[in-house]
Amino acid sequence: MRRATVPRFWVLRGAVRIGILGAGGISDTHARAAQGIAGVEVVAVHGANREKAAALARASGATVYDDLDQFLAHPMDIVAIGSPSGVHAAQAIPAVRRGLHVLVEKPLDTTTAKIDELIAEADRSRAKVGVFFQDRLTPDLVEMKRAVDEGRLGDPVIISRRVKWYRPPEYYGNSRWRGTWQFDGGGALMNQAIHTVDLMLWLFGPVTRVSGRVATRLHKIEVEDTAAAVFEFANGAIGVIEASTAAFPGLPRRVEVTGTKGTLVHEQDARPAIVADATPHRRVLEDFISAIRNNGTPACDAREGRRSVALVQAVYESARSGGPVTL
Repeated sequence: MRRATVPRFWVLRGAVRIGILGAGGISDTHARAAQGIAGVEVVAVHGANREKAAALARASGATVYDDLDQFLAHPMDIVAIGSPSGVHAAQAIPAVRRGLHVLVEKPLDTTTAKIDELIAEADRSRAKVGVFFQDRLTPDLVEMKRAVDEGRLGDPVIISRRVKWYRPPEYYGNSRWRGTWQFDGGGALMNQAIHTVDLMLWLFGPVTRVSGRVATRLHKIEVEDTAAAVFEFANGAIGVIEASTAAFPGLPRRVEVTGTKGTLVHEQDARPAIVADATPHRRVLEDFISAIRNNGTPACDAREGRRSVALVQAVYESARSGGPVTL
């Protein structure tokens, strides 16, 4: 009689081995987040920029690889992807086919079509896929979510979000992928404000209709550096978002949640392009490891991560057509 085998990703004992895919600033954050967790080690690094990848590998005590297949063949449990957004799914798919769990920097990818392909592959392999949406584990925002879910604010009325930041011209000019449709998938809304779009959906639930406008006011890029949209939720509430990377000198991110019995406001300093504090990413990684060990669901899995991309795509469609888009 043939003995049943247990896929290796169901057994996660001892040290957790992580491979870093990407060598830019956010991959450095991923590495620091991993190094801040007892029993976790970074074992391999792969990035398009060999010099940066080698430097990150040296700092992490890991092996550097020039070839993606060789990188994925290195013994590891989790791949943390911090490469350009437009290649996230293309890099995650061969990882999950090998039975590796994958934790992807936001957004999960730039189109729902590519995300759907990744979800299908993950379902077949039974590997877990998560997204670095660290707001879902930020203590103040967790308490805001609890207040909404427990009805302490009454029935949802309106949620408004402001992400009016500033990025200097070189932020785009010195990058081969930022500000392009192919690799960034959009601008201020898809890249910077995607955290806040996910937060809105997490707090208030699904959106049924959206009306949006976008503009490129400062930067010489293909995509928008300024956007605004109005959302209609399935629960009857309304949402508003403002997003920009052209708002000098940059304002705090603000989230206002109003119900029939009260309002909660959360402000956070404008996020710099380089992440100094890896604590929020560490929380996401800790949650992801726990989900693997307990066969649970990460704070934001691939299906949840798809929702924010679908909504941003709907804003862009509305902006192109000049009218509302029904989801």
